[in-house]
Amino acid sequence: MTEDSHTRTSNADTIMDSPTVNFYEMYLPELLIKGEISCEMRDRAYRICRDYLHGAWKLITPRDMVIKQISGGLSNMLYYCALPGTHPPRATEPSEVLLRIYGQVHGEDALESVLAESVIFALLSERRLGPRLYGVFPGGRLEQFIPARPLFTRELADPELSSIIASKMANIHALNVPISKEPSWIWNTMGKWLISGQEFLSKKPSINGVEPHIIERLQNINFDKEMDYLKNVVSKAQSPVVFAHNDMQEGNILMKTDTKSHGDHISLIDFEYCSYNYRGFDLANHFCEWMYEYKLPVYPYFTVAKEDFPAKDKQLHFIRAYLEAYEASRRGKGSAFNSGNTEETSSVNVASTLSNMTVSPLVNHCVAPSHPAEDKLLQEVQVFTLASHLFWGLWSIVQGQVSTIPFGYLDYAVTRMDHYFEDKAKLKVDHINKRKSDAIMDEV
Repeated sequence: MTEDSHTRTSNADTIMDSPTVNFYEMYLPELLIKGEISCEMRDRAYRICRDYLHGAWKLITPRDMVIKQISGGLSNMLYYCALPGTHPPRATEPSEVLLRIYGQVHGEDALESVLAESVIFALLSERRLGPRLYGVFPGGRLEQFIPARPLFTRELADPELSSIIASKMANIHALNVPISKEPSWIWNTMGKWLISGQEFLSKKPSINGVEPHIIERLQNINFDKEMDYLKNVVSKAQSPVVFAHNDMQEGNILMKTDTKSHGDHISLIDFEYCSYNYRGFDLANHFCEWMYEYKLPVYPYFTVAKEDFPAKDKQLHFIRAYLEAYEASRRGKGSAFNSGNTEETSSVNVASTLSNMTVSPLVNHCVAPSHPAEDKLLQEVQVFTLASHLFWGLWSIVQGQVSTIPFGYLDYAVTRMDHYFEDKAKLKVDHINKRKSDAIMDEV
């Protein structure tokens, strides 16, 4: 994985990478890409849609096709393509699609990353865990257009939505995907970013709009030392390795406007970072995203609310839904949110202790005493919260060199590293439970 082929969305990108033109037109018109689509791009998009979709798409001309650019990120460009009202679908072809054009990818593992992503996307599409895949072509793919909007940061704390997100995460973790199952992705990726970031910082860069003290604070961090420390505590945590999303932030969680059953109104997107990884990273990283809002219209284009990191009762609410859905998926029964079976339970569900439940003042639902499997996950979250901070801190330093997106990358890197050191100081390494979870084992 390279920083060019796998770019996390931020600010405008975070919002615009969601294929929701109607939402933009109603609420965020300033985020649509202004200007006309070039004739060359229109012709290219038309040929792709015509050749891969057929049906009514073969009966229209490039000028007839509706096309809007809805993203202008560093790695990908997204276009909304639709049939005109005069040409409805003739059979099973879709009337609207999302056209994704990959940006420039290079490096020794660039092709491997693109191929792996295509396999992952196709598998998740087949399992109905992601948008439907309509076509893969050199340089991009055609995806299902989802009438939806990305969640707002504050919505991540909603108990009902949190349970559904936990269920979706568990369903992904239960997959057996035909790629390397070693948890090397996170270390390889951070290692590359570390080398690139250190080279950048060693040059004592002067970046327009960035205060010198921001760069100095990053230069004073011994990232090699922190990487070694992190590897040590991760080994103690012994978090099971699962197939993980690795970027389950609010911009990658869509709320659909047209749904048929409970739980179907939430859909996950952006599988560029998917890989086998420690399960604790996915949960901790998601919890970290409760704190960061990427919609500030002025520099640095993000805000922070450290107090919004979920308290223990909110983490347990998520963890219980996750463990129940994971066990149901592994047994082949599907989760309650996906199957509609609200009576499904699991051995890690603590329903048997209902008599001991108390009402939490922070979450309007009952909270039972934690189960050993839940305690294990709570410990993993503590450890991998550090991993999330260091991971995106390094990522942000690299993006500060190459990205043209208006975002305070280096300010964000300092913020994440500040939080890293704050959480590191609270972590009691000697108390990390080395016992593996009874709920999930390493095998997949």
